[in-house]
Amino acid sequence: MPQPVATALKRVQSIIAGFTLAQRTIAVIGLAVLVLGIVALVSWLSRPAYTPLFSGLSAADANAVVEQLRSSSVPYQLTDGGSTVLVPEQDVYDQRLAAASAGLPTASSGGYTLLDKMGVTASEFQQSVTYKRAIEGELAATISSMDGVGAASVKLAIPEESVFVSETKDPTASVFVELRDRSTLSPQKVQAIVHLTSAAVTGLKPENVAVVDQTGRTLSAVGVGATGGIDEQAGDYEGRVAASVQKMLDTVVGVGNATVTVAADIDRSSNQRQDETYSPAEGAPPASEQTKTQTSKDGSTGAGVLGPDNIAVPSGGSGGESQSTEVTRNNVVNKSVQTTTTPAGALRRQSVSVAVDAAAAGTVDAAQLQNLVATAAGIDATRGDAVTVAFVNFSQTEAKAAQDALKAARDAADAERAAALRNTIIVAAAIAVPVLVALILFVVRRRRTHEDPVEDPEYVPLLDGRPRPLTGPAAAEPAPVARLEFTETPEAPPRQPELDPLQVDLEHHRRDLESFARRDPRRTAELLRALLYDGQDA
Repeated sequence: MPQPVATALKRVQSIIAGFTLAQRTIAVIGLAVLVLGIVALVSWLSRPAYTPLFSGLSAADANAVVEQLRSSSVPYQLTDGGSTVLVPEQDVYDQRLAAASAGLPTASSGGYTLLDKMGVTASEFQQSVTYKRAIEGELAATISSMDGVGAASVKLAIPEESVFVSETKDPTASVFVELRDRSTLSPQKVQAIVHLTSAAVTGLKPENVAVVDQTGRTLSAVGVGATGGIDEQAGDYEGRVAASVQKMLDTVVGVGNATVTVAADIDRSSNQRQDETYSPAEGAPPASEQTKTQTSKDGSTGAGVLGPDNIAVPSGGSGGESQSTEVTRNNVVNKSVQTTTTPAGALRRQSVSVAVDAAAAGTVDAAQLQNLVATAAGIDATRGDAVTVAFVNFSQTEAKAAQDALKAARDAADAERAAALRNTIIVAAAIAVPVLVALILFVVRRRRTHEDPVEDPEYVPLLDGRPRPLTGPAAAEPAPVARLEFTETPEAPPRQPELDPLQVDLEHHRRDLESFARRDPRRTAELLRALLYDGQDA
């Protein structure tokens, strides 16, 4: 072993040998905590990153995929109630290929792959049904890939085209979505699902798409669209109008000094009206024209015309000729057909009620304020809308209760933060104080080791002159021996005096007592007190 390493090891051993029992306990605990922290950090860093292998699986498919992963000795995790299987990121593509070779998952709708399985003997009905199933599968897979959607199912109702019907029906669609973590879809995502479905089918209108989640809540209704039902439309309209009026009142009378209530009457019936208008075409030639001409001639005898009593009256002149012409023209007429469909949800009338705090109104004119409210709410008097503005005294009970509750919540939050800070300080002190005490004891022990050759604190000489045996590092060191020094004089040569063994032993014990009293005066006092009590008892 190299000399520097051996020296360092000996130094560490000497330091450890000088630790007390408390210091050794703290050192062992600190070393154990350090080792556990290193092991936890290494295990966390070496943990593989998991990524979804399949999501939205049925129970049978999830079981089959898990069995395949177990047979391949690949670690896995199940989430979303067992419908999503997670595997390490480096194994995801290999396991997908292995699952595809095994025909997993089997519950997949297939999408356009269904068309590859059709034979040449498939009938026209089978072809149309398979094509519809393919579109449904592709739409379901696309919707399932949206954020927040765990699984989706799409059903299309496409009427059969025929030349024997005069009126065709519009296709409709229903979409069932299963959301992750029982969350809700935002209106933007519902609109995206509706427009995605309507754009995939020819002739499908967005208002003919119904969207329902796993809780049975209707997100989009047929004939209404993705804006929700009639009640939801009324609530949205009332909220918008109330917010607009409230913003104006907060500027005029101050925040919290006015309240607004809006009631909207929504028409729940849908109407359809068809108008036909006929008008002549200006500047256009006639569609058909018929001319009829008739000519007659009279003889020289002149039969004349019949007179009174059916007596022929001679014309009294020569024969004549008469001609009549009849013309019939059929002109082009313009025909205009206009169909107006009014869906449910039209506003029939609304009423706005405004209550203003009389103490905060000041010099605000009621008529002027009413006009402002009517303009902000879009009041139509011909429709039967009504506006009511009243100055009343607001109750301060709820405001005071709200302030008290807010203060209590603030105090509770402050107390919670103080408690958390106190707990943090206690934990930090519990960790830092033992370390600091151990460090102080170690420094003091090292300083005493350099100052006093006697290192064993348990070494206490008896006062009766009998030394107590030393144990520890001090036992190996020789005890100091008192030496007497003599000076030489020029008159007499130096001679070595004879030392009394008893005097040397007493001098040795005296120095030990002085050293012990200097190091531990409290224990010295206890020993002296015990010695005095022993003398009194004797």
